[in-house]
Amino acid sequence: MSDDKNITKGKPSTAAERALAEAAERRAAQEAREAELAEARKREKGGPKKAEPTRFGDWERDGRAYDF
Repeated sequence: MSDDKNITKGKPSTAAERALAEAAERRAAQEAREAELAEARKREKGGPKKAEPTRFGDWERDGRAYDF
């Protein structure tokens, strides 16, 4: 069998180039959005903004200690 039918010969049309460029932009935007969502999933909801200070096994926030 010949692969001549599956090989693109010559330069693609301007419409094809434009479509490929738009697809690349959409793909990059989607990858950036997925990275943002992955980062958001890593963060704890409602947790302290900085490192979690512990003292004697209690959680401390704004000078108040909570014992769970």
